[in-house]
Amino acid sequence: MVNTMAESSEPWTEQPPRLDVGVIGTGRAGSVLGAALMRAGHNVVACTAVSDLSRLRAESLLPGVPIMTVNEAVANRDLVLLTVPDDVLPGLVDGLASTKAISPGTFVMHASGRFGVNVLSPLTAQGCLPLALHPVMTLTGTSIDLNRLSGCPFGVTAPHTLRPVAEALVVEIGGEPVWVPEESRGLYHAALAFGANYLMTLVNQTVDLLTASGIDDALDLVTPLLSASLDNAIRQGDQAMTGPIVRADVATIEEHIRQLALVNPAVVNAYKSLGRLTAERAIDAGTLRAEQAESLLNALGDES
Repeated sequence: MVNTMAESSEPWTEQPPRLDVGVIGTGRAGSVLGAALMRAGHNVVACTAVSDLSRLRAESLLPGVPIMTVNEAVANRDLVLLTVPDDVLPGLVDGLASTKAISPGTFVMHASGRFGVNVLSPLTAQGCLPLALHPVMTLTGTSIDLNRLSGCPFGVTAPHTLRPVAEALVVEIGGEPVWVPEESRGLYHAALAFGANYLMTLVNQTVDLLTASGIDDALDLVTPLLSASLDNAIRQGDQAMTGPIVRADVATIEEHIRQLALVNPAVVNAYKSLGRLTAERAIDAGTLRAEQAESLLNALGDES
């Protein structure tokens, strides 16, 4: 077992030990992170794959790596990578601990954004070395993702003595480690989901609404606007806000609500919620006066 890095608080040298790796779960994250570890020179010697799609990902991104059972894949490894859905992870850890499938001294790493290392406590109690490394990137499970990992931030959580190991692994696969305290993992992940996942929903719903309005090539129409809006938000924050909220155009907002209700009533609640949040942020930023906001918030009202 290669575990000498756990005994030192110093960063890895230029030629760190090569680790024998077992990957549990070859979904989008597992297949790509396994491939990234291979590219960094580590030896991915086993993986698991249940679905046909997972098998295809394993064959594509982890060529030649044998597909095994979970217990076989984790036995006598230096590093075990647990890349299963968040809600599955605690049960998997409990199962591995109950069978004592992983040897003491093994690095056990997961890529969940929601959890830190506390979720690995049953294995840590058996002498395993816990690491939480979460890529802040949307992954497709294809080779395209390997380039996306270059410079990609990783949310890192680990015991203090293992922090250099965790950060060195991130650097080795091309990422940028960002320390996330254990107690902050839940809010950290909620923030990322709020931005990335709901941004996709907003973009796709916008295209659907434009299509419903009779616009051909709606995506082409809206792409420059959405790209500029994202760039402005990143560069200028709340000062970049435009539109009927910051102008307090109450009649316009009321018309928006009427039109949206005709097409998709479910969108109305999202429009109102985001409108109220936008108004509150605009007031705090000084781009909307409180006296303007009263009638605005009345128009936005409660969710229907």
